This record gives sequence, structure tokens and C-alpha cells, in this order.
Amino acid sequence: MTTTGRPTIDTAVLQRRIVGVLVVAQVLGGVGVATGIALASLSAADLSGSDVVGGAALTAMVVGTALAALPVSRLAARSGRRPALVLGYGAGAVGAAGAVGALAIGSWPLLLAALVPFGAASAAGLAARFAATDLAEPGARARALAVVVWAVTVGAVAGPNLAGPMQTVAEAIGMEPRTGPFLLATVAFAVAALVVGAGLRPDPLLLAREREAAAAPATAPAVPARSAWAAAREHPAALLAIGAIAVSHLLMVGLMSLTPVHMDHGGASVSVVGLVISLHVAGMYVLSPVFGALADRWGRRPVLAVGAALLVAAGLVAGPAAPTDHGSLTVGLIALGLGWSAALVAGSALLTDAVPLADRPRVQGLSDVAMNVAGAVGGVLAGVLVAVAGYGVLGTSVAVVAVALLATVLLGAGRGARGGSRPGR
Repeated sequence: MTTTGRPTIDTAVLQRRIVGVLVVAQVLGGVGVATGIALASLSAADLSGSDVVGGAALTAMVVGTALAALPVSRLAARSGRRPALVLGYGAGAVGAAGAVGALAIGSWPLLLAALVPFGAASAAGLAARFAATDLAEPGARARALAVVVWAVTVGAVAGPNLAGPMQTVAEAIGMEPRTGPFLLATVAFAVAALVVGAGLRPDPLLLAREREAAAAPATAPAVPARSAWAAAREHPAALLAIGAIAVSHLLMVGLMSLTPVHMDHGGASVSVVGLVISLHVAGMYVLSPVFGALADRWGRRPVLAVGAALLVAAGLVAGPAAPTDHGSLTVGLIALGLGWSAALVAGSALLTDAVPLADRPRVQGLSDVAMNVAGAVGGVLAGVLVAVAGYGVLGTSVAVVAVALLATVLLGAGRGARGGSRPGR
């Protein structure tokens, strides 16, 4: 028995099981989230007749993710990862069911409202990557979280491509055809909540705390509770990580959210748009284990720089592409997804390294809030920018901001190379 009263548990075996549970939940969550990403903008634009409203649909999802990140992180800090993830996926299921109702009656305001709780499933997916690091060794944290990020690939690729068949299923059972994909998302989120609730035992964060407390000297002073910002600002590496993740997400959401609308202006079918978005989402996740391994081997900041460079390339390739140039748009969006992936994996590992265990859930939640607020801003700005100046200006703007991010990360990498260990470098 341990000093906490639990039977002795092999950490490596437990870590593999925890990651396995998170992988299953991420596959299911990926189906629902990717379906929403692919079709929310088109559905809202179709119902309202406005491209600005179309851009606002994805923004509503991102706002929902940002709003959910704080209660999810607070619940994790208080009660552990398991109830926090159940809350996120459960709220996402409620939002997806609301979207089904909105599409059934043809109400775009109700659709936008439903997409806010829908976004909570994304908050759960983001929080799941941090759950994978709670019991991981410091030199393997990036790989652990990257595997969980990678798991979204299966669902993310399948989700948009199931949109057409699910429309057929919905029509066959007497429902409005366009409700079908969101009906699929409802089921996927609900099952993900059940998987996490049943399988994430013991809770990795609570167990990590118990082990840290047992290993600490009996005379060690208790760490007082403090705000996420107070904890983050003590660590420059944490601030760099939070900023890099937020800016990368802003650029990704901005360019990605308006690409389906841009393609629709060229007469692209739902299947073609779904394929392009599927490849983009695959880029977001499929190489995350590679970025994780590189971040553990080279250090976090060099991989952040790779991500920023890929975002520059995405803006330069996709921006000038005509609505009918599906090849260039596909290449640009794949680069966009890869850049986001590298930044997310390396930035998340850097953040986890930089902050003590007692403060991690709150600071990780702060990072996710900043990330999704930035994404919401990116979606709104992108919609307005395209309406005023066109898609090409949006692409150029993405490249310019990404260059500034790259310069900031390279300056930080130079300082980090002169001091600090590899995992946090």
C-alpha cells in the first residue's frame, strides 16, 4: 500500500491506460467537432444569406470553447480531470442537440446560440492533452500529449466526410437532411463523456498530487492558492507558450473559417469543401506525434519556430488562390494545420514544464481561454476583412502576423539556448 492508502500502481501501465482512454474520447470528440467546423459556417450563411453570419458561426463555437475552458480548468483543479472532461463533452452534446433543433426550424440565431455550448466539447478535447501529461516523465510529456492530440485525426477526418451520408440518414428517418451531421455530433459527444467517466480511474491529476505530496519533505510549506495569471507571470517561458499558442490559434481560425465560404463562391460542392477541410484537420493532428518527439528531443522553442514558419507558408499559398483553385487552397490549409499542430504541441509542453504541479490546471485553463478568445477574435476579424477587402488580404495578413510570431520565438529560443534544460528550452 502507498502512504495515501491506494494500492501500489505501476505508473507506466497506468499512464498507457489513461492515454488509451483519452485516445478513444478524442476520436469520438473529433467526429463531432470536425463536423461542426466543416458545416457550421455554411449552415449559418445559408440560413441567413450573410457571409458575416457564416463567419460568426465558427466564432460562436470558439467563444463557447473559451467560456467553457475556465470552468473546466477550475473543476479539474478542485476535483480532477475526469469530472472536468465529462462536463465539457456533456455540454457539447447539449449544444449539438440544440443545433439539430435550430436547423430543423431554420433559425440561424438559434443555431449561433447552440454552437456556444457545442464549443465546450473542444474545451474538453484541449484539456485532455494536459491530462496525458500528469503522470508522464518530464522528458516524455510532449510525446504523451501529442498522442492524445493525434487521436483526433481519425474522428476529424471521418466527421466531415460523414456529413453527406448523415444527411441521407436524417432524411430517411423524416428529419430535415441538414440536421444529420449535428445529430451525429450529439451522439459522439455523449459517448465520449461516458468513456471518460467510466475509464479515467484513478484520476491522473489527483494521483500525481498525492504522489508529489507523499514525496515532499514533511516540513515543506504548503503552497498557497493563487490566480492563474499570478502563477503564469512568474515564469517567462509560460508567458511565451501562452502567447504562441494563442496567436497560432487566431491565425488558424481566421484563415480556416472563411475558406469554405471562399470556395462556395466558386461553386464548390459540400463534398469538395468537406474533403479540403478534412485534409486541413488531418494536418492539425496527424503529425502531432512527430512534433512531440521533436519537442522532447530538440526542445520546445525550436518546434514552436517550425510551427510559425508553416503558418507563414499557409498565408502565402492560400491567400492568392482563386475560389476554384482547390489545389492551392488544399496545400495552404494543410500547411495551416501543420503549423497549428507544431505550435500547440510544443507550446503545451513548454507551458507544462514551466509551471509547478499545484498551479498547472489553472494556468493551463488560462492558456486555453486565451487561445480561444484569440480564435474568436480571429474569426470575427477574418469575416470582416474578407467582406471589406477579400480573401487574398486575409491570407497576406496571416503571413505577416506569423512572421512576427516567428521572430519572437527565435529571439526566445536564442535566450533559452544559453540557459535551461532541454525539456523546457
